[in-house]
Amino acid sequence: MNSVHTTCPYCGVGCGVVAQREANGAVSVHGDTQHPANFGRLCVKGAALGETTGRQGRLLYPEINGERASWEAALDEAATRLRAIIDTHGPQAVAFYASGQLLTEDYYAANKLMKGFIGAANIDTNSRLCMSSAVVGYKRAFGADAVPCSYEDLEQTDLLIFVGSNAAWAHPVLYQRIAAAKQARPEMKIVVIDPRRTATCDIADLHLALAPGSDAGLFVGLLNALAGELLPGRFDGQDAALAAAREWDVARVAAFCGLAHSDVARFYDWFLSMPTAMTLYTMGINQSSSGSDKCNAIINVHLASGKLGRPGCGPFSLTGQPNAMGGREVGGLANQLACHMGFEPADIARLGRFWGSERIAQTPGLMAVELFEAIGRGEVKAVWIMGTNPAVSLPDSDAVRQSLSRCELVMISEVAAKTDTSHFAHVRFPAQGWGEKNGTVTNSERRISRQRPFLPAPGETRPDWWIVAQMARRLGAGEAFGWQHPQEIFCEHAALSGFENDGTRAFDISGLAGLTREAYDALSPVQWPVTATMPAGTARLLTEKTGWRGGRLAMVAVVPALPQARPDARYPFWLNTGRIRDQWHTMTRTGTVARLMQHQPLPRVSIHPDDAVREGVREGDLVDVVSAQGFMVAWVALSEAQQPGALFVPMHWNAHFATRGRVNALVAPVCCAHSGQPESKQTAVRLQRRHTHWQGELFCRALPALPSELLWWRQAQHGCEHYTLAGVTSPQGWLCDLATHAGWQIQYAEGAGAFHLLAWRDGELMLAFYSGARRPEIQPEAVATAFSEPPACALARHALLAGKRAGNAPAKGRIICSCFGVGENAIRAAITAGCVSTEQLGESLRCGTNCGSCVPELKALLAQAASLSEAANQTGRGERVALEPGEEILPRQARR
Repeated sequence: MNSVHTTCPYCGVGCGVVAQREANGAVSVHGDTQHPANFGRLCVKGAALGETTGRQGRLLYPEINGERASWEAALDEAATRLRAIIDTHGPQAVAFYASGQLLTEDYYAANKLMKGFIGAANIDTNSRLCMSSAVVGYKRAFGADAVPCSYEDLEQTDLLIFVGSNAAWAHPVLYQRIAAAKQARPEMKIVVIDPRRTATCDIADLHLALAPGSDAGLFVGLLNALAGELLPGRFDGQDAALAAAREWDVARVAAFCGLAHSDVARFYDWFLSMPTAMTLYTMGINQSSSGSDKCNAIINVHLASGKLGRPGCGPFSLTGQPNAMGGREVGGLANQLACHMGFEPADIARLGRFWGSERIAQTPGLMAVELFEAIGRGEVKAVWIMGTNPAVSLPDSDAVRQSLSRCELVMISEVAAKTDTSHFAHVRFPAQGWGEKNGTVTNSERRISRQRPFLPAPGETRPDWWIVAQMARRLGAGEAFGWQHPQEIFCEHAALSGFENDGTRAFDISGLAGLTREAYDALSPVQWPVTATMPAGTARLLTEKTGWRGGRLAMVAVVPALPQARPDARYPFWLNTGRIRDQWHTMTRTGTVARLMQHQPLPRVSIHPDDAVREGVREGDLVDVVSAQGFMVAWVALSEAQQPGALFVPMHWNAHFATRGRVNALVAPVCCAHSGQPESKQTAVRLQRRHTHWQGELFCRALPALPSELLWWRQAQHGCEHYTLAGVTSPQGWLCDLATHAGWQIQYAEGAGAFHLLAWRDGELMLAFYSGARRPEIQPEAVATAFSEPPACALARHALLAGKRAGNAPAKGRIICSCFGVGENAIRAAITAGCVSTEQLGESLRCGTNCGSCVPELKALLAQAASLSEAANQTGRGERVALEPGEEILPRQARR
């Protein structure tokens, strides 16, 4: 078939993708060179999209109480029970919880049903967990949730500030664009503000490793430094904002943030002296009990300096999901109505006229955290969860699970057959996934792009908007949901954006309301507003030409506040949570792709070496990370990128990939009072070493029943199942019993605390197991290959029993470049052979030549080799410096 131009379903960069289904059913993807978000570049997750499109693990048919059902039966069951709850308890007893993974058309349909015809505003979204503080910040300052910048500004700025953003891993394509701009214009200054030294620091001129949660103090102090540049009365709220900042001189800021006076002064000098400046911020700012104020502290300095509405200027929040912006446009958050309208009487009446409904919600609904708390109290009795996994992603996730287990009616629309959340569902609707569904998404720079289908819908999967419309028909609102194609929904959404909009509402795509189906199918990426006067879209807002008549701009008085959690004698560490390079959200998609699990295959807790000594733990130990809410189990990774007293744990692992791997079980449900966004970045915790008698690696064709006391971690692998295990009682008994019961032949070796076992059936490898007091060093790729290519001779079998290839073939080591599967050992060998730059490594091994996410680690290995060589020349011997597995490693001389 012909190639289809579509959009990546991962982060908010919104990269264009060209996809094609081959004759053998495989899917090939590459970056769209014409798409203005990425110009052909893809990160490793985007490049691996073709490996996520199979039927394995999919929810393919409707289910009622775990049993397959017809669509008619499932919809009738859900609608009957939903109607009974509404009739008995009122519409406030019902809630929807949606996702930035939905397309705009899906989101619009769900919001219309909930707020327009059920008549309550209890529809919220997982965007609440990542972007709601940014929404509040923009609305308080600009009068609208309108990101003013464009990606093209990144190449034009003189000073670029990353704050609370590890863009090198979370938004890698955008980061590589910035790295290229820095290389082209070395005079461009880059500042990274982050407690951790992350891969993003690789291109930084200044890293401000401030105390966790102290960001507002840094920007309030900068506002104080800018006070002399402001004309009196220029902005609403200006006097109060300046008064709140008046006492925050450099010395106070340095003390509050734990920074050197000279570093704060240098940052302020650059911001004041540079003609243009941009601030890129994301979860490190938003996920805070004072996240909205932090956003406004950032926006305040751009207002005060005039670095706004011009090329290379502005406060730029980077969205975490592909359609977090689209969800905000249609009213997917509980405290807004569609098309950026609010709960003012005029907006409520306007929406009622447009939708032809007298049941428009009159007041804001429950936001994510409080919504699930209300489910736990029995106040919300029915919840419909669409395309998200709150049993993993919400704070205090153990309590969320308890709430769902007690809920009278749980419905899900989902792609994956098994998620932590679907375990609690009474009715399951199989939704179409990426490559199958048809609609639009909006990225971080307000650019609307098409997601186009190129795959047949498997099983009985349906679009989310169709499922919502079918439910609406059964609830008596069918006439308002009579769409036959997503183009009709999009045009209705576009028409609503311009309905009675005289320019006071920033969001306006009324110029697209008349699209024919052919024009919709061919729609090119375009930035809103799109109106009759701006038919080609709008790159930059808040300029003289693109300002909207929504009132004057405003500054907000910000009093810096530290996180609500406080480390103490019982819980002495700060815990930070976040993304790792190759995984996405709760791993329901990326966790099934073998190459995406190679860079960091296990949940690790990163700890500074000095803290590890005090805690009595070392690299590779198993520990419980414990808070007042709960605990998780993780593997210790020593990292000088961490501040002493601070830990970092990824947020991706769930109950289908790990025993007690959910970091959000530790996070308290403390939220920003203005945005409802939880404080996921700062939790007080302690470490407890978990003693095991053995640790091992299990490879098998099908997972056998594991003893209940075992700890396990699942890793995607080609051709077999792969689990890391740890236990107290000997593994020999249950493994031998398993093989005997199955009639397998076994060969094993033991000694010095190690036990290895291979199980065979008619010459085929059925199971391979390796254990020792610590995780054994084996070659996973060699073991996995043996399941499809059994060893041909006794020598090869003996090598396999040792977990290696025959002939002492070198192991790859830890995978550095996931795009091309290049391991650390090959990179070290290439450096020894004479490669002295990332470019030469790329020419030799291809690493670093695709998405660029591994470039910081390549530079670290080069710098380490150079340092060792220099030390050897000076002392006559070399000193090996241990790398930190799975960490953003950097040259030692660049570390703080």
